[in-house]
Amino acid sequence: MDFEDLPVITPDSEPSGPLQGVRVVDLSRLVAGNMLTLQLADFGADVIKLESPGRGDTLREWREAHPDHPEGFDGWWRVYGRNKRSLALDLRDAEAMRWLKKLIETAQVLVESFRPGTLEAMGLAPAALHATHPGLIIVRLSGWGQTGPYRELAGFGSLIEGFSGFAHKHRAATGEPRLPNLALADMVTGLTGAHATLAALREVEVRGGRGQVIDLSLLEPMLAIMGPDVTHFAATGLAAEADQKISSPRGTFQCRDGRWVSMSGSTDSMARRVFQAIGQESLFDEPRFNTNAARLAHDQELTQLIATTIAGLDQAECLDHFRRHGVTVGPVYDAEQLLGDAHIAARGSYIRVPDDGGGAETLMHGITPKLAGTPGQLRRRAPVRGEHGVELLNELGATAEQIASLKQRGKLEST
Repeated sequence: MDFEDLPVITPDSEPSGPLQGVRVVDLSRLVAGNMLTLQLADFGADVIKLESPGRGDTLREWREAHPDHPEGFDGWWRVYGRNKRSLALDLRDAEAMRWLKKLIETAQVLVESFRPGTLEAMGLAPAALHATHPGLIIVRLSGWGQTGPYRELAGFGSLIEGFSGFAHKHRAATGEPRLPNLALADMVTGLTGAHATLAALREVEVRGGRGQVIDLSLLEPMLAIMGPDVTHFAATGLAAEADQKISSPRGTFQCRDGRWVSMSGSTDSMARRVFQAIGQESLFDEPRFNTNAARLAHDQELTQLIATTIAGLDQAECLDHFRRHGVTVGPVYDAEQLLGDAHIAARGSYIRVPDDGGGAETLMHGITPKLAGTPGQLRRRAPVRGEHGVELLNELGATAEQIASLKQRGKLEST
């Protein structure tokens, strides 16, 4: 598929970005930790990904069918591994662990996603690390948190999406709870963790404080984005319905050509414009439609009025018609339509990244958000497992003999 209008971004290894000088040692696996460290890496942090020789981060194994890749296409790793360096060490080896500890001494941030207690069993208890490195920020990522009766249970995002109420709120018409078809809990947790890490960095670098442990569960970030449903239940005893709306008119509507649009009239002034656009302006002055609460009570009738108008218009005609009336309306896209939109190309929302050698390109989301003065930068494509092992050990002062010994014993993988 051809996306010629999308910008090609060639990695530039020259250090840049507002987090230049911050080193992050990433012991995490899968999505949440990689999402967290991606945010830091995109804005200049030196993120060093610790991986197991011979296997690496489990995210590398998440592959989808591709005609040119018999083993499957590793899109997850290509996107969330970018801007990072890979060090593949066998941490069951005493000598390898010694180099990891030395690496941590050079870092400002350590990220891990083991079950609670594992870091202590590895000899990396936070108290011990802070005794010699008081400014270190330690992000402890887990399903349920470092405390509480579920602390030792496995906690993949799917479990959290069910536990948090998300699957119940988004249940099907049959009543079946539905999980999202994306790694929602992990993604939200990664973004939350990046924010927390920057807050902790400011405490150290600006306020002169000490490093600290960030207890980052998958659960609490999901609870934070669920809205006030639980608050309302505690106050009223009423649970949110699966099809419950927060404003009306609001929804998706099918056009004459089979395509769809989404619309929101979440303020009274916007709702009035919707009534004007469907030729029913006088309805806005009726008591059943002149407030959001009233419109919600009569939402089914209002939705049908809007759907009838939109069903007589092709998508392009619909967008033009409602936008001329100042209504907030937009197209519902699939991936192909999204990538063909001129706004996406103009903003650099998606970029094309050449593989090594200038051959095939990998399409991925661009750096976000966009900082005017110190923007993020694509410095590296996602690394091959162990790609930077020798380079990093050299930076730590390892001799050629020490590196050779690790490699010969299978404790260091390098390319």
